[in-house]
Amino acid sequence: MESGPTIFAGTAFGLFGAALLLWTGVRLAQRAPVAHGVSPGRAAALTATASVVALALGAWCFGRL
Repeated sequence: MESGPTIFAGTAFGLFGAALLLWTGVRLAQRAPVAHGVSPGRAAALTATASVVALALGAWCFGRL
């Protein structure tokens, strides 16, 4: 019974991290701004870090099953 919330959280974190990493990569490939009002390098680093953290949290959730 405890595995239901863990699977949901792991899936949510994994999908969010993957989507954010994909979106950041596409924006950088198109040379479009990742965030308005922030330097491109800093915005890309921050979003890439957030996506890797979300992916790691998703992997941690699935590792607890």
